[in-house]
Amino acid sequence: MAKRKRLDLPPMPAPDAKAAALSQGPAAPLPRPGLANRLAHGVPPIAQIAADASAQAALSEMSQTLHLARTEGRLVQSLPLSLIDQAYLVRDRIALDPEELGSLIASLREHGQRTPIEVTELPDGRFGLISGWRRLQALHHLTKEEGGEKFASVLALLRRPATAASAYVAMVEENEIRQGLSYYERARIAARAVDIGVFETEKQALQSLFGAASRARRSKIGSFLSIYRSLDPVLCFPSAIPERLGLRIAQALEHKGKDIRQALADRPAKTAAEEQILLDEILTPPSAKAPRARVKPEPERRELAKGIFLTRSGPAGKVTLSLSGPSVDEGLVERISRWISGQ
Repeated sequence: MAKRKRLDLPPMPAPDAKAAALSQGPAAPLPRPGLANRLAHGVPPIAQIAADASAQAALSEMSQTLHLARTEGRLVQSLPLSLIDQAYLVRDRIALDPEELGSLIASLREHGQRTPIEVTELPDGRFGLISGWRRLQALHHLTKEEGGEKFASVLALLRRPATAASAYVAMVEENEIRQGLSYYERARIAARAVDIGVFETEKQALQSLFGAASRARRSKIGSFLSIYRSLDPVLCFPSAIPERLGLRIAQALEHKGKDIRQALADRPAKTAAEEQILLDEILTPPSAKAPRARVKPEPERRELAKGIFLTRSGPAGKVTLSLSGPSVDEGLVERISRWISGQ
């Protein structure tokens, strides 16, 4: 029989062989990924240089893309609430409806902020608020209510308006899209923008801020401008004035402006409905008011004799007399008739 060749395994190292090897000093360092190492591993230098250049170009492109997205307002950023300057622009909205604010707070508490606000970068490191005032108010409320860091920041888009007028246009357009302003609020922001020098004239302000509106709509806002200029100090609930009533007020201001101002100052309203009723009374001419119903006097009734009562009714000259009672019979009527006729 042929003999099988036995495979001999190398002897196992002693248990302390590893420790002995370590005691001989540190192992030789691995080769660094330099040119010599690449050459040793067969990597062509030109390929490696091309790969490095490609990676650098991709990194540079990504960095540039993020920078452009941030500066062009396409990158949502998380900013501390404390860095947002709410007074950067004169706000167009006069007040918040408590019910609407409560709904917004509940939504933010449950789902978080879904829509970013719009801000612009200020020289002092802060950010001026352009749009999103209601969301900012709701977040401030939640921060005070719950504390901590959960609602201490706001999602924002960075805008770079070329002029102050552009910033005001952005604010108004955002509110028009999300929740329209009242006619009075629209007129007020146009007037305030002129007052602080953003626009030279009210006509220019109306055309710039409400350029997307129809000419008829801008004309109505212009009518409310006269109400703002004349009655703002004495109105308690101006943003609640409906369109038709506002147009009536604007027409009457030329002839009755002083009377309207005096009436509003003498009788400050506690509710919007009360103020509108007062304005309607002032604007309604006396001839158009419904005449008061005449109250008929109660008929006079007295007892002439036992069982005989006399009832008198009607004004002087048209007096009506009537007799009633158990003692009134045909004989009495006959006697009275003869007495009247003189028989």
